[in-house]
Amino acid sequence: MDSTAQNQEFKIILGSSSVARRKIMADMGFKFTTMSADIDEKSIRKEKTEDLVLALAEAKADAIIGKLENLGNEEKDAKPTIVISADTVENVQPKLHGKDEAEPTLLITCDQVVVYEGMIREKPSSKEEARQFIKGYSGGYAATVSSVLVTNLSNGSRKGGWDKVEIHFHDIPEEVIEKLIEEALVLNVAGGLIIEHPLVVPYVKEVVGGTDSVMGLPKNLTRRLMKEVL
Repeated sequence: MDSTAQNQEFKIILGSSSVARRKIMADMGFKFTTMSADIDEKSIRKEKTEDLVLALAEAKADAIIGKLENLGNEEKDAKPTIVISADTVENVQPKLHGKDEAEPTLLITCDQVVVYEGMIREKPSSKEEARQFIKGYSGGYAATVSSVLVTNLSNGSRKGGWDKVEIHFHDIPEEVIEKLIEEALVLNVAGGLIIEHPLVVPYVKEVVGGTDSVMGLPKNLTRRLMKEVL
């Protein structure tokens, strides 16, 4: 546990329904709740992968800020709040751009895409697309590009960044691919890629970078950005 988490004097809202991101935040030692970011991801397009994931993280942050402004500030909590974009809601009402807060309120949002043979892959639109995605990884490799954006809600400042990881695979048997498709969890993640899945782990040859980044929340980048805006 780093000093940021150990001396936590702020609340955290994790803005993701991802079980993996929740686990990473917990492993980092932070206490947090969750809140949704309902955006049309397909409507946001950028030529560069890095620009795309940052733009999506910004859109999620703006959506959550809008929800918080609508909720108002009925609760006068002296503690600041950190937010990380999400898909479920809990009752959190921080002050936005408050002048009288002793501590800042932070909002953290994230996004991820998979890049395969130069093409951006987001969540599979169907089981057949997920099947094609995973078959492509078999005996080959793909990369994940993950963004983290931290917004200081007390003064409006933002810091963002991205992290890229390469994953190399052994040949993945057809029966394993079919089990993954039948289970359907791969439909909910970028590129249909879940390297921590028990069925996938034996076929991961090498990960060049951090596994936490592949799972959707690079720890070191998240810590650094949080410290920069605190």
